Amino acid sequence: MPFMKDNIIIIGAGASALMLASLLPKDTAVLIESNAKIGAKILVSGGGKCNITNLLMDTKYYLADADFIEPSIENFDEIALLGWLKKHNLHPIIKKQTQYFCKDSSQELLNLLEKTSKKQHICLFETVLDVYKEANIFYVKTSKRTHIAQTLVVASGGLSFPKLGASDIGYKIATTFGHSIISPAPALVGFTVQKEQFFFKELSGASTPVHIKIGTNHCEGSLLFTHKGISGPAVLNASLYWKKGGIIIDFLPHFTWGHIQDSKKYISSLLPLPKRVSKAFLIQLRIEDKPYHLLSSNEVEKLHTLKSYYLAPAGTFGYTKAEVTKGGINTSEVDNQTMMSKKESGLYFLGEVLDVTGQLGGYNFQWAFSSAHSCFKSIKREYT
Repeated sequence: MPFMKDNIIIIGAGASALMLASLLPKDTAVLIESNAKIGAKILVSGGGKCNITNLLMDTKYYLADADFIEPSIENFDEIALLGWLKKHNLHPIIKKQTQYFCKDSSQELLNLLEKTSKKQHICLFETVLDVYKEANIFYVKTSKRTHIAQTLVVASGGLSFPKLGASDIGYKIATTFGHSIISPAPALVGFTVQKEQFFFKELSGASTPVHIKIGTNHCEGSLLFTHKGISGPAVLNASLYWKKGGIIIDFLPHFTWGHIQDSKKYISSLLPLPKRVSKAFLIQLRIEDKPYHLLSSNEVEKLHTLKSYYLAPAGTFGYTKAEVTKGGINTSEVDNQTMMSKKESGLYFLGEVLDVTGQLGGYNFQWAFSSAHSCFKSIKREYT
């Protein structure tokens, strides 16, 4: 098996890997990607529109150690990222008030990253099999050859979207060099439901605004009923914080009971829910659909539970439907200024492979790019 000597080996060809390759000087790095094409996950993100970043950028939108991510987010924030994109003739547009998307499709971002990163050598359809280090040199054995370099960057992502080549290779490499892993789990993903909520499946396609409380965390947005359970932005964000146990859903987040106390309208018409959703809840609560003023005190009490509806998810839709993976390499073992391992000199970790996960809204792409920029600042001294 031939040896291939490089200055820097980057494992992965997703957002963080391609950004680092774009920032580095020409011919200083090789990217090793198991897929036949680069940026496979970029193409499917944001429904193919690619939510790149957010006007409201703050560590509070991440499930992560704030002290770890803050330097990267501040040093290469949304303003810096947007400036870099515009410099390369990509002009994201704002949707949903604060979220920056590609104008037409995710292909625009991928085209930019492909153009700016092609100054490096990219090895496609090449699977990493083993990594070790001898005499300050990293050896990366793949399905085609063995790469050697003094600097190794692991940007292999998480476990979501296995059909796009997701694997646990990043975690395996980290443990090889003494790192601990925070248990990975699907995140930004829908919930399956218990028997008590099987009627949700009959409401598939209906959507309504909700407020969800998971412990001390609160998530607002729409909830979508599906044939498997519940999804939608509020649910996906809630999954970021859920481990097990119950969540509390306010199905009437901007609704008050006071102004309808004497109403003669039928309940299903009064509730600000899709009518079939209202009727389904009434059936489950064993309340006849009738004018509100005719409700007994017991019925009123049961109806009010829609403001604090208890639900214990049976689980999630899994990695095949998850936008991202939460958990990953323990960030206490990685330098927050450089992304370099505290356990092995010359070893870096970027993006989703780390225990850093953002909410919906462009936060995970921002982290991918910001962490890549921190890594670039660290290693550029050796290659410029």
